[in-house]
Formats: sequence, structure tokens, C-alpha cells
Amino acid sequence: MPVPSAAMLRSPSSLRSLIRLLRPPSPRLPLPLNPRLPRYLLSVRPRFLSSSSSSPLPTPGGAGWATYDPLTDSLSASAALPPPSASDSEAPAESDAWGVFDPVSGRIVMQDSLPPSSSTTAVPAAAAAQEEEGEVTGESEGEERGKGQASARVARTPNKWSSVAAARKSPGKGGKERTSYVCSHCGEAYSQWWGTCRHCNATGTVVKYVAGPDGDASAEGSHHVVRSWIPQKSKEMVPQSLQEVNKGINQAAWRIPLSGTFGMEISRVLGGGIVPGSLILVGGDPGVGKSSLILQLASNMLESFKADESSPVVYVSGEESIEQIGNRAHRMSITSSKLYLYSGTDIEDILDKIQPLSPRALIIDSIQTVYVKSFAGSAGNLSQVKECTSALLRFAKLTNIPVFLIGHVTKSGDIAGPRLLEHIVDVVLYMEGERCSSHRLLRSVKNRFGSTDELGVFEMAEFGLQAVLNPSQMFLTEHDSDSEILAGLAVAVILDGSRTFAIEVQALCVSGSHRSGQVVGIPTKRADVIISVLMKQAGLKLQDNAVFLNVVSGFELTETAGDLAIAASICSSFLEFPIPNDVAFIGEIGLGGELRTVPRMDKRVMTVAKLGYKKCVVPKTAEKLLKPLNLDIEILPCSNLKQFINAIFRPQG
Repeated sequence: MPVPSAAMLRSPSSLRSLIRLLRPPSPRLPLPLNPRLPRYLLSVRPRFLSSSSSSPLPTPGGAGWATYDPLTDSLSASAALPPPSASDSEAPAESDAWGVFDPVSGRIVMQDSLPPSSSTTAVPAAAAAQEEEGEVTGESEGEERGKGQASARVARTPNKWSSVAAARKSPGKGGKERTSYVCSHCGEAYSQWWGTCRHCNATGTVVKYVAGPDGDASAEGSHHVVRSWIPQKSKEMVPQSLQEVNKGINQAAWRIPLSGTFGMEISRVLGGGIVPGSLILVGGDPGVGKSSLILQLASNMLESFKADESSPVVYVSGEESIEQIGNRAHRMSITSSKLYLYSGTDIEDILDKIQPLSPRALIIDSIQTVYVKSFAGSAGNLSQVKECTSALLRFAKLTNIPVFLIGHVTKSGDIAGPRLLEHIVDVVLYMEGERCSSHRLLRSVKNRFGSTDELGVFEMAEFGLQAVLNPSQMFLTEHDSDSEILAGLAVAVILDGSRTFAIEVQALCVSGSHRSGQVVGIPTKRADVIISVLMKQAGLKLQDNAVFLNVVSGFELTETAGDLAIAASICSSFLEFPIPNDVAFIGEIGLGGELRTVPRMDKRVMTVAKLGYKKCVVPKTAEKLLKPLNLDIEILPCSNLKQFINAIFRPQG
């Protein structure tokens, strides 16, 4: 039994404090290593007390080692470290008795088995030994090992197309979602909800928009990387001269050609063909024929190349199954073997499935039905529509594959989703048409690769859309020139893009009516100005008449070149004098009753001459321009409304 000394602890509480200091950390909550602590404290391993031999414990002062005596319930200090026993280097046998300190009674309790904590404490001890060994090897070796592991991970990761859609991490607990309110009509953002947008005065268009958290620059897919068109490293992106960019590129054969009359109409609207890597958005009312148009376009793209050499075109639908798409293709007599169909709504899944095909073009029907998993919200909300369009734009610019998007429209006629959607895409096409009419108009609203004034005219037939070679036929009706019932009809010649149309304007003057007139297809303010000029400058008594105006086939007459035809139809109905069906009218009316010329007068007159018209009323100022043409048509120049009325509505003697 050791003799008590001055270094002996005086109370069980001091012993408990020492045991608490030497107690190994819990395996569930490992203590982090502090580089500021001395090295010998980081390498201390837990020791267990055995009944066969007394295990030494270091004293708090660091001067020596203390040995516990169970009879006196005290620790005795010794200056030298006792020789290591077998229990230090090897695990104790299962038959040995182990002593565990009980903090309640303040004594050592003997147990026959190994405490449960001893097996788990080996894990942090091994981890500490590994970290100590890593520090000995030096920082340079650790950096090289880290670079090697990073390069190995990059080499094992395949270059998937779906990575452009999974650029940002999903918003979790670490980031706070930012909520704002965005007007779906003009794109104006507000911090709180308003019933009416204060920017465009639209009612009921302010909806909630939830954006993901802003990640730091080191996180994968930072704010700037997500919105970059081409995910290239900044060191690889250098300015290039125009000669280097266009070197080896044949601009005439750069666009994807389209064949047939149907393809010519589409090419006219797009500006000469499909640009590789472009993002094209097609909108229109439900049932107008957007899906049929795009399906025919996909078939037309494959017909322009040989079947064995061309890449496939993938049609992805989030609204229909592949059997339903196949049924519509069978009805439209589309049997191309290179047209692939797929039904899905996950952007990452879609890009993964089409990557082995390397398609010539990708079609998404529609953009409001697809979603990106890494962003919150259901498909069709503002956040998903914006991020899906951005992901498809990056895909198109990276792979040089054109992407066609079909977009839904709201009840006001605009494409559903944020207004930013139309700014992201390269081309915006609108398909127009009345339900009661079989004709469809394809108009370009935005086109980065061509003019926005072009117009394509189609007719919905049993086997799909057919191009209309003579669009003026859809706006004209055949009537007898001697019929008094058809008084109030006049033909206007308008220009839409590079195409000239002859449309029919109808007017009806009802005397003694207490109702105000209605205007269809003509701006109301423009019609009021023309009626007021006829009353003031031409002397027509239209004060007691209700004037009704209409444009045939639902066409919107917004060009001022139709002013003269509107005035002619009103005069014909008011005077009950039918206008001959071989007379056309071109000109703008001023407030003084004068007739003004309009752009491209020569092209307009040449068009009506080809259509078989015999006479054409034009402003006096355009007479010199039209004389050198030597057209087979009689030109009737007039300087004001009075001369115009005398030339047309004077009885022929």
C-alpha cells in the first residue's frame, strides 16, 4: 500500500474533476482538433483501470504520474513513468476484471466485461493518429493528394447534357427563399401584392414569385454561372475577330432548309430557314393548331435530307402520350422513321434520354408542363417556366441544336409566364385564326435572325396545314356589281411585311338609329376620325346615322393605307351606290380631307393588277411614281375627298 503524500487528492470531488478531464470524448460528438494545443495533448489515448495492475494517470500539473489506490480511495504521485504493461499495447482479455469510476459514489466499480465505450473510443483515437500522420507528411503532399482526388472525380463524371439543367442546388434549410410579386403581363416586380399592376395598369396579373437562395461564389452553379449561355471557363473565352468567327462557314448553307410550299411559308416567317442553336417559341390560342404546325415542321425538316444520313428530330410532349402523338401523325400522313417521340416533363430526364440520339432538333410541347427538379414549385409557375427556358437556352447554345417551344397563352392573348420569357428566346411566333375560319396566320413578333414584318398564311385541311398561295382570296368575296344589296363594300390594299393583301371592308349606315355604331377589325379612334372628316370636308350628313364597320375574315386593319377604302365603303352605304368589284383603293386621309401617299405604292398597285382589278384609286402625289410601270390597270389619281366622290359615285352617262 503506497504511503500518502502531499500530491494526493484530498476529496472525491477532486478525483471526479481529474477523471472528467481524462475521460475520452463521446464517439457521437468528436471534439475538433485544435492546432494551438501542444502535440502531446493531441496524442493522449484513453486508459482503463485494471485490478491486476495499477494503471498510471497523469497529474494535472504535469510533474509526474499518479497511481490510484482503491483501499485509501486516493491517488499517489510518482516522478517516473512506470514501465508499460501488456494492457497498454494489447487489448485486455475478456476474463480480466475492469474497474470503472462511479461518479455518484465516488469509487471505482469493478466489472467483469469490457465497457461499451472502449470499442467506440478506438475510432477517434485512430482518426487522431491518421491526422497526426498526415501532418508529418507535410502540407505539400496533402495538396497534391487533394488535386489527384479532384481530378479523378472529374474524370469519372460523364459530360451529360442534363448538367445544364442541374446547375444550381435546390433551396434547402441553409438558404432562405426570397418572395416577390411579379406582373405576368409586363414583368414588373413588387415587394408586396397589388390587385392592379402600377406599371401597365393590368388587373389580376400580379402573382407570387419564389426564387431560390443566392449561393456563394464557391458553391456549384453560382448566380452568374447559371445564367451564362455557354458554360465555358473564363480563361478559354477570348475575343475573336469577325474573320475568325466566319472562317469556314458558308452563310448560304448555314440555316437548316425547309422544302415544299409549307416549308417556304415557315422559312418566310423565320427569315430564310432555321438557325442552328436557336430557341423558338410558338404561341397561340388553344386549338389553333400549334402542335400540328410543329409536328409538320419536324417532318419537313427530315424530308430535306436523306433518311440514312440525317439525324433524328425528337418530339417531347408533356401533355400527350406517344400513342396519341402517333395517332395525330398517322392522321396527317407523317411516317418518317427518323421522328422520335417521347413523353416526359423532367428537363434533366429529357436531356439524358435524347443525348445518345444527337438529334437535329428538339421540340418541347409545352414549356408550361416541364420542370427542373432543383427548383421549388410546380410546373407552370413563374420560377419553373423561367428556369426551364434558361436551361433549354444554354442547351441550344452549347450543342448548336435548335429547340422549339410551344407556349400557352392567357385569356388576354399573351404567352403565359413571366414577360422575361419572350426576352430569353430568340424567336417568338404567334399563330392566329378564328374558330369559324379554316385559315391560320403565323406572325413573327420577335426575330433575332430576320424581319418581324413577315406573315405566313395557312389553311387547316383534313391532313394538316396547307400553305395558301394566293392569300387575297381569303379576304375577298365574289359579288355582283349590279346588286344594290351589296352596297357598302370596298377593297383595300395593305402591306404586311413583304406580302401584299387585298382585303374587303364593309360598312353599314343606319339612319334614325339611336344606337351607336360598332367597329370590328378597325381601330375605333381611327374610324371616328374618318367619319368626322367625311362630315366636315365631304359634306355627308352622318350625324343621324349609326355607322357599322367590319373587316372580312377577322383581319385587323391597322395600316393607314386602308383609310380610303373605309371612306369609300361608308359613302357607298350612305349613298346606296354599289362600288364595282374591279376597283381597289389605296391611300391615307388627312384631317383636311386630302389624300396622302403610303409606302410601297408601286408594289401595291402591281399586286392588284395581277389579281385582275381594272381600276385603282390612288393619291395625286403617287401618279408620277406609277406612270413608268406601264401596268394593265387604270390609275385614278385624286387629291381630296370631293374629287374621290365625284370620280367613283358619279352616275355613268
